[in-house]
Amino acid sequence: MLRQLADPANAITGAGLVLSVVGISLALVGQLEAGVAVALWALLADHLDGVVAKRTRGRASETGEVGKNLDSLADLVSAGVFPAVTLIGVGQGSLLSVVAAATLVLASALRLSYFNVFGSPGGRFIGVPTTYALPVTAVMFLARPLIPAGAFPDLLALALFALAALHVAPVRIPKTAGAMYVVVTVFCVAASLALAFGPWRVGKTPDLRPGQAENSEPAAPGLSPSPTSLVLNVPGR
Repeated sequence: MLRQLADPANAITGAGLVLSVVGISLALVGQLEAGVAVALWALLADHLDGVVAKRTRGRASETGEVGKNLDSLADLVSAGVFPAVTLIGVGQGSLLSVVAAATLVLASALRLSYFNVFGSPGGRFIGVPTTYALPVTAVMFLARPLIPAGAFPDLLALALFALAALHVAPVRIPKTAGAMYVVVTVFCVAASLALAFGPWRVGKTPDLRPGQAENSEPAAPGLSPSPTSLVLNVPGR
C-alpha cells in the first residue's frame, strides 16, 4: 500500500494533503492568514500532480486509480475541511459560520463523489470545482483589512455558502489548461507570501504579559508605577 506513494504524482498529492493538515493546525491556533498561505501550496500540489501523472511513463492503471481517489480525499481536506475550520475560527463558532462550514464540506464531498463517477463529459467540469474554495478564501483574507471587523465573518460565511451552492449547481466549467496553470501558480505564490509576510496580516490584540491583570486600572495621576510594573514592562519580557 505504501509503495503507491513512490509514484511521483501520488507523492505530490500526499504532500498536498500534509500541507492541508499543517494549514488546519495553524488555523486552530489562531494563525489564520498563515494557515491560508500554507493551504495555497496544497492547491499548487493539486494542480501539479495531474501534470506529473500524465507525463509519467509506464504508470500502472491501479496506481492511477489510487491516485484518483487520493486526490479526491486531499481536495476534500484542502478545499472543504480547511476553509470550514477557518470559517468557524473567524466566526468564533457562530451559528452562521457552523452552518456555512457544514454546507461547504457536504457540497464538496458530493461534488467530488459525483466527479469520480461521472467524470468531466465534454472536457468540462459539472459544477464549480472544489479547489475554487481556496482562492476565494485567500481573496477574502487579502481584503480583510478593508472590511469592518464585525462584518468579515458574515461575509466570509456568505461567500463560502454561495460557493457551496455552485459546487452542486448544473453549470459547466472549463478545465484548467495552458496559461491558466501559470495564472494559478503566480496567484498562489504571490497570495501566500502576502498573507504570511505582507502588510495584509490583521493585527491581533497583544497577549497580556505575565502578572499583568486584564482589568488592571491605570495608575492615578502623579503616582509613579511600582517597581514590579517597571520590570514587567521591560521590552522582551
